[in-house]
Amino acid sequence: MPTDGEITSITYFCSMNSWKSVTEKEQFYTLLENSSEKPQIIFKDSTSCGISAHAKHRLEHGFKLIEGKADFHYLDLLTFRPISNLVAQELKVTHQSPQIILVKNKQVIYTSSHHAIDPAVIARHLS
Repeated sequence: MPTDGEITSITYFCSMNSWKSVTEKEQFYTLLENSSEKPQIIFKDSTSCGISAHAKHRLEHGFKLIEGKADFHYLDLLTFRPISNLVAQELKVTHQSPQIILVKNKQVIYTSSHHAIDPAVIARHLS
């Protein structure tokens, strides 16, 4: 039988699976439009980077702080670099990896990268 910690990890993993992948420019433009109704979060992940893996781990374990407050989007920037470049260009943010970009009403209201990615800080910007 799993311990409470294992059950929690499974919950976080399943929650992260609900993130929508951004693989095409139309998906990016849709999330931008949707930001008028509900905040949108983009997590740009470099799948070969240890810092990115650590940031993703922190997001998984702090997901309960931000769950339900925004729609979540995952961008594998190594596989979909043209989409990552489009995001940077359209939102006028400097490309970084890993990176969190919070969009509301088609405007970036918060961005963070590397070790500064913190679910508690993201939650404050969603309040």
